[in-house]
Amino acid sequence: MRIASSTLYQLGLASMNSQQGSLLHVQQQLGTGRRILSPSDDPVGATRALVVAQSSAVNDQYATSRKQANSNLAMEDSTLKSVTTAIQNIQTLVVQAGDGTISDADRASVASQLEANYNQLLGLANSDDGNGNFLFAGFQSQSPPFSKDNAGAVQYSGDSGQQLLQVDVARQLATGDNGRDIFLSVQNTATYVASAKSGNTGTGTYSAVTVSDPTNALYGHSISINFGTDPATGVLQYQLKDESAVPPAAIGAPVTYTDGAGIQVAGLSLSVKGTPVAGDRMDLQPAQLAGTDIFSNVKDVINALKKPLSTDADHAALANVLATANRKMSNSLDNVSTVQTSVGARMQELDALDTIGSNRSLNYSQTLSGLQDLDYYSAITEYYQRQTSLQAAQQSFMQIQGMNLFKFL
Repeated sequence: MRIASSTLYQLGLASMNSQQGSLLHVQQQLGTGRRILSPSDDPVGATRALVVAQSSAVNDQYATSRKQANSNLAMEDSTLKSVTTAIQNIQTLVVQAGDGTISDADRASVASQLEANYNQLLGLANSDDGNGNFLFAGFQSQSPPFSKDNAGAVQYSGDSGQQLLQVDVARQLATGDNGRDIFLSVQNTATYVASAKSGNTGTGTYSAVTVSDPTNALYGHSISINFGTDPATGVLQYQLKDESAVPPAAIGAPVTYTDGAGIQVAGLSLSVKGTPVAGDRMDLQPAQLAGTDIFSNVKDVINALKKPLSTDADHAALANVLATANRKMSNSLDNVSTVQTSVGARMQELDALDTIGSNRSLNYSQTLSGLQDLDYYSAITEYYQRQTSLQAAQQSFMQIQGMNLFKFL
C-alpha cells in the first residue's frame, strides 16, 4: 500500500499534538492540585463532587445561622439577667415598705426608688440589638414593644411571634422571646394569689396561700371570702364562694370568723388576722387570673405607698397590697427565670449542633478530597511518561521527514 508523504506529515503532526495535549493536561492537574479539571475527565466523579459541594455550602449556611442565633440569644440572656436583678431589687423594696415602723415620708422614699426600678424595667423591656431591632417585640421588631398610654399605664404593642432560624437540616430554633411571654405572663405552675377588695374598711390581713391538696375538685377555681354578720346573733362570719361558677356558688355554710384561724378551701390553706367588717372581701385566684402584668403590679405598689396612712384599716390595706405584690413579683421572677433557662437550653443546643456541623463539614471535605484531589505520585509518573511519549513522537517525526529521495539525486 502506498502512503503519501503528506499523510505521513499529517499523522506525525497529529501524534505530536495529541501527546502535547496530554502533557499539558497533566501539567494543569499538577498546577491546580485537582484530578478533575472538567466534567469530561470523570462524569460520575464530577457529579458526585458537585452534590457534595452543594451540601457543604448548605452546611456552611447553617453554621452562619447558628452564629446569628447564638448572638441573639446571648444578647437576650444578658438582658434577662438585668431584668432578674431589677425584679429582685423591687422585691427587696416591697419587703422594706412592709416594715410597720417606717413613716409616710419613708414610704414615699421607697416609692421613689420603686419608680426608678420601674423605669429601668421598662427600659430593659424595650432593649434592642444595636441595629434598631427590638428584642422583645415579636415580629414587630422595628418599633418599641412597650409604651405608656395617657393614663401612664404600660401597653404592649408587639405580638406573640418568635423569630425562627433554620439552624440545621431539620431544626428551626427560636432566636428570641416576645415581651408578652416575659413581662405579661406567669408559668402554669405559679401559685395562687390572694388579694383584698379595694373598698375593705376592716383590719383583716391574709397570710400566704399554700397548696394542701391539688386534687381537690375546686382546685384551679377562683374563690372569694365574703365577710358578714349572722342576722340572728350579730357574730362575724365568712362565706366561701366559688367565683368560677355562673352565678358564683356558695361553698358550704357560713363559718364563724376567728382571728388568726386557718381557712381551708379548694385544696388551699391560709389564715386571716385582724378584724374584718361586714362587706369586706378577699379573693384567692389562680396566678394566671390574678393579673400577670409586672408593670401594673409595680405601679399598684407605688400608688399605695404614696398614700398617707392614718388608721389601722389603712395599714391593713397596705399590708394586703404588699403581700399581693410580693406574691405576684415572685411569680413574675419565676417566669423570667424559666424563659432564661429556655434561652440557655437553646444556646446549649446550638453548641451541640455546631459540633455536629463541624464533623459534617470535615466529612464533606474528606469526600471532596477523595473525589477531586490529585494523586501527585501518579500524576508525576504520568507526566514523565507523557513527556517521554512526546519526545518519541518528535524524534520519530524527525526520522520520517528525513526519508527523502531527493537526497539520492
